[in-house]
Amino acid sequence: MTQPKLWTKDFLILAFVNFFIALNFYILMIIMSVFAMDNFDSSPSEAGLASSIYVIGALFARLFAGNWIERIGRKKMLYSGLILSLIMTLLYFAINDIQSLFIVRFLHGTAFGISSTAIGTIVTSIIPKERRGEGIGYYMLSVTLATAIGPFLGMFISQHGSYTTIFIACAIYASISLGSALFLYIPEIELSKEYLKEIRGFKLTNFFEPKTIPISLVCAVIYFCYSSILSFLSAYSKEIHLVNAASFFFIVFATVILFSRPFTGRLFDSKGENITMYPAIIIYMIGMLILSQAHHGYTLLFAGALIGFGFGVVQSSGQAISVKVTPPHRLGLANSTFYIFLDLGTGIGPFILGLFIPFTGYRGMYIGMAIVTFACMLLYYLLHGKNAGHGKVESSVAS
Repeated sequence: MTQPKLWTKDFLILAFVNFFIALNFYILMIIMSVFAMDNFDSSPSEAGLASSIYVIGALFARLFAGNWIERIGRKKMLYSGLILSLIMTLLYFAINDIQSLFIVRFLHGTAFGISSTAIGTIVTSIIPKERRGEGIGYYMLSVTLATAIGPFLGMFISQHGSYTTIFIACAIYASISLGSALFLYIPEIELSKEYLKEIRGFKLTNFFEPKTIPISLVCAVIYFCYSSILSFLSAYSKEIHLVNAASFFFIVFATVILFSRPFTGRLFDSKGENITMYPAIIIYMIGMLILSQAHHGYTLLFAGALIGFGFGVVQSSGQAISVKVTPPHRLGLANSTFYIFLDLGTGIGPFILGLFIPFTGYRGMYIGMAIVTFACMLLYYLLHGKNAGHGKVESSVAS
């Protein structure tokens, strides 16, 4: 039996657009706190806020984007987010005080929340349901590549160029995203008058998709643990004198995800989610344990490979599950709900873990993350795994 086509023009363009949106995000995230301190003599807390207020803006947008996307239209939402993103990127050139930076960063995050929710909704609607795990896995590689390339580019340009050069590069990437999106065919969905009337009220179900909350919560815990690496790997590597090896951590991390996605996505589609989720969580936990005991560069990088594999599989399988359990007309809400939980896990992680580090040290923190990951496996079993179907995607997506 011939499989339905996955690699369509629109699928490739959406992945391309998403890559440049994510690249813009990671380049600016890695340099923003230093930019604030260098240019406005801001305190460390103000510099941290200049970086993190972007995520707050994205969260704010996602709360409403999932509800609005089908009412306003997917095309209008996507173009609105991309245009706003380009405008906010250009405004970095005009910033002359820390308050203006806060405003631009918040609005830029809002643009990111709108555009990423729209792209996620569009791409999950055009992937054939028989190849959803595989398709989402390939699509999420656009974020994986940006995760590896973005921080490297941000640090490289800041060392060998200037902040102006970084803003020019980001403006070019934002322009490429918007220009590429113009070639998309974006399918809209017809909503009944009754449903349109129902979603205009102020109810939690108009802002969240309840069916996706269980798997979103599981993935939020994984992202909470991952935030310990994003925020503290640099400091940890200095403490254990493995800075050179740590500079290659995310390259190894991304490479493993890149090569694992094709077979893990197909495994998800053919055997069901449990066959990918349980091993991934276990491997992620082992990676955290090895990281906590790293004394050599090769040990640190081996931990990066294991963590990358586990994280990558949970990331793509989690989104595939959230789409699998959701009716087509609520895909926008499903995607926004999923990403809200991921943003929360990533956002609160550094603050909470920072409170424990003075007592546990970095090694103790990563041991703690391994324990939390083990608890996450039990959480997955209770919230989804024990009732997960096997084999083909069978849920309300098809209804």
